[in-house]
Amino acid sequence: MAGTQKIKFMNASIETDGLFGWMMPTNATVAWFGNPDWGLGLPMPEVMAFLAGWAELGGALLLLVGLATRWIAIPLMVTMVMAMVTVHWQYGWQAIADASAPFANDRVLGGVERLAAGRELLKEHGHYSWLTEHGSFVMLNNGIEFAATYLVMLLVLFFYGGGRYVSVDYWLAKRFRE
Repeated sequence: MAGTQKIKFMNASIETDGLFGWMMPTNATVAWFGNPDWGLGLPMPEVMAFLAGWAELGGALLLLVGLATRWIAIPLMVTMVMAMVTVHWQYGWQAIADASAPFANDRVLGGVERLAAGRELLKEHGHYSWLTEHGSFVMLNNGIEFAATYLVMLLVLFFYGGGRYVSVDYWLAKRFRE
C-alpha cells in the first residue's frame, strides 16, 4: 500500500500526465521527499520518490509470487533503512503508542492523555460503540518498529529465498536444473 500512495498509478490521466504519467511519483510525495522544512529534505526528490515507490509497489508484487526474491529484497532493505533513518528514528521504537510497553518514550507517555481525551470526545459526541466494535482506538507514534520488522523479514528472504513449492524462483530453478 505504501508504494501505491507514492506513485500516481491509478490517478494519472493521459491529458495531464502524458502516456507514462501513471509511472511517476505523486507531486505530494516529491514535495515531501524534497522539502527540508516539513519533509525529508532528500536530494533528487523526484528520483528518490520514483525509486522508493516502485521498489515498494513492484517489490510487493514480486514477493507475492516469489519471483526474483533475493534480488528485490535488496532495494526493499535499502528503502526500509532509509525510512527508519529519515522518517521514523526521531520517534523512537514504537510504531503505536502504548505507555505500558518497555520502550515507551516521553512522546508516547504524553500521548496517553491525548488519547484519553479523544476517547471521551468520541463517547460524548460520536458513535463510540460503533466506531470501536472492530477494535479500539490507538495513537500512532510512527517509530521504527514496523520498518525494522520488515527489514528483518527481508534479510531472511535475502538469505533463504522465496521457499519451496510456492515461489516462482523455486520452479524456475528446478526447471533449469533439469
